[in-house]
Amino acid sequence: MTDLVERLVPEELWVLFRRVVSPTVVIRPQGGGRRRTGDREALAAIIFVATSGCTWRQLSPVFGPSWQTVYRRFVQWSRDRVWARLPCVILDELGARGELDWSRCAIDSVSLRAAKGPLTGPNPADRGKLRSKIHLICDRKGLPLSLGNSGANMHDSQGLEPLVRGIPPIRFRRGPRRRRPAKLHADKGYDYDHLRRRLRKRGIPHRIARKGIEASQRLGRHRWVVERTVSWLADCRRLHRRYERKTEHFLVFVGMAATLIGYRRLNTLLMA
Repeated sequence: MTDLVERLVPEELWVLFRRVVSPTVVIRPQGGGRRRTGDREALAAIIFVATSGCTWRQLSPVFGPSWQTVYRRFVQWSRDRVWARLPCVILDELGARGELDWSRCAIDSVSLRAAKGPLTGPNPADRGKLRSKIHLICDRKGLPLSLGNSGANMHDSQGLEPLVRGIPPIRFRRGPRRRRPAKLHADKGYDYDHLRRRLRKRGIPHRIARKGIEASQRLGRHRWVVERTVSWLADCRRLHRRYERKTEHFLVFVGMAATLIGYRRLNTLLMA
């Protein structure tokens, strides 16, 4: 049990997590009772659900405490926006070390089957089956900078502005925090003049493929990194299909996948 917790939540990740969560101290004046599940154990159980794709009920044989205890901690941390702050902490650490490459960022989306919940919709390319869509922007190295969720029937172009606004201010090796790409690459799904005007207004140079004019292969030389990031997100098997009824809970697993991608890069630097 201890080995599994340390493997899922290494000491370096645990130190970063403690920066965004307040320790909970429970005092029982009457004494006795069952030992409260530690935050590190609960975090390991949540990561296990994200990476293995198992249900909450399947946690008890593996981690010992009841799955309701872990789920309540998951909901509480979601309300406290712990999962929204943790990726920013890791991005700050990477940015301070100069590991974020802002020179060529890319935007894309991926559709996945959905069982229920809001922000889902019929997929026009799959006989109207219910699907949900993940939108993301990544840097030149494939590290996710901004994530979003929508129904599969929402056009990709409608997700560009919210994603650009959603890039957090990230530490830079020199100078102030940064949140604006040096250049943004997008495929033909974003080929609209109003998007180009709004990117220019924000001071973001862009390279958007034009429908009926340019071949997709030319832009693919720079956009393959975001497609690789999509495959990295799929390492979290919980994202193979959306089971969460609440959108905020589904976005937690999306953010957790991005957190693990950033942590693996950071851990490589720490081990070097």
